[in-house]
Amino acid sequence: MAVSRDKAPTAQETFMQMAQAAGLRGRLLVTIGLLILARFGVFLPIPGIDRFRFAADIQNSPVLGFLDIFSGGGISAVGIFALGILPYINASIILQLLTAALPALENLQKNEGEAGRRKISQITRYVAFVWAIIQSLGITLGLLRPYAVDPGILFVAETALALTAGSMFVMWLSELITERGIGNGASLLIFVNIVAVLPRTLGQTIELAQTGGPETVRNVIILLLVFLVMIVGIVFVQEGTRRIPIISARRQVGKRLYRERTSYLPLRLNQGGVMPIIFASAVLILPASLAGFTAGRATEGPLAPVNQVLVQLSTYLRPDGPAPWLYALVYLVLIVFFSYFYASLIVNPVDLSQNLKKMGSSIPGIRPGRATSDYVERVLNRLTFLGAIFLGLVAVIPTAVESATNVTTFRGLGATSLLILVGVAIDTAKQVQTYVISQRYEGMVKQ
Repeated sequence: MAVSRDKAPTAQETFMQMAQAAGLRGRLLVTIGLLILARFGVFLPIPGIDRFRFAADIQNSPVLGFLDIFSGGGISAVGIFALGILPYINASIILQLLTAALPALENLQKNEGEAGRRKISQITRYVAFVWAIIQSLGITLGLLRPYAVDPGILFVAETALALTAGSMFVMWLSELITERGIGNGASLLIFVNIVAVLPRTLGQTIELAQTGGPETVRNVIILLLVFLVMIVGIVFVQEGTRRIPIISARRQVGKRLYRERTSYLPLRLNQGGVMPIIFASAVLILPASLAGFTAGRATEGPLAPVNQVLVQLSTYLRPDGPAPWLYALVYLVLIVFFSYFYASLIVNPVDLSQNLKKMGSSIPGIRPGRATSDYVERVLNRLTFLGAIFLGLVAVIPTAVESATNVTTFRGLGATSLLILVGVAIDTAKQVQTYVISQRYEGMVKQ
């Protein structure tokens, strides 16, 4: 099959490479096999727990419902992979925040090269291990112990050990996928967990449409159309970039003079991806989680007023609460705040201007140094504001439509899940295309 090396691979070429190229086929089989293995562990139950009563009691919990989606139903099924990749994701976020705050970690990331990145990865694993122990003990003592057949010390130790070991095994699987498979392992595991919940959600929606009247069918169709429009919008925003032109100075190597080269600096419209929504959702469900853990323990004594405040906050900061507009407003403000915060962690205008100056490059019409950093910061702030407003709309509109149509079967499968599904699918498809292009060049060299 004749192909042009200057064109992106077509769907036909991509599928042919996936079927014929041994390297790509092997990576795909490894990825699929490890993802299936991770799904099996979700349904390996932890012994000594009344799982049916536990699953029935957590259906109305916003905190556990949010976490259950990311574990692919592992928390409601009380499997040994209930924590899944969440401790590793939390540890990665913590290390990203600490890297911006601690000069030693920043030096490892920027100046130590591959050795520094490997050391940061090792530190992330240690933090994930400690975080998994903390979460395992919290889930065992706060959630599973009331449903245990014999809630003794031995049960607590065995359950916490099983949850921690399962989380570490899932973390190892994610690293294997990243190294020997296709795509980012942690992102693909979350992607598969969300997709695993879709059949149950779609089944409940179809059942609701069949048992309801014509108005219910119309509301379900409206909600599905809103989700489709949101997916199209997410694709455009995830791929949206502002290309700032860059001119490289002329340079002479020996007797040869190289002309000025023109390239561009891509600044993404949504720098933080799904992270601002995850952070905002975590802050919103924090009062509910604290109120749930202190319920029955702080009805009397000095903690009673604190418990009452947490209960009031958790009542108002929910989409079906007495003030939905307050929930939407707080959600939007948190998303905008975390969008700017995460953009500042990813792109540093001062470092960017210094790197351009070292490479002998500049932005047309902008002086190197302070003027370049101010210009990049101004453009980045505008892009971040537009991206944050879009994220806020994506987060609020599906919830508002669900409340207006009274179709709650998609509750929990909202903006965060949509962004993760679309973002991971786009990144994985790009990596497959990159591999296909590399195979194309290898074929040309052999010819």
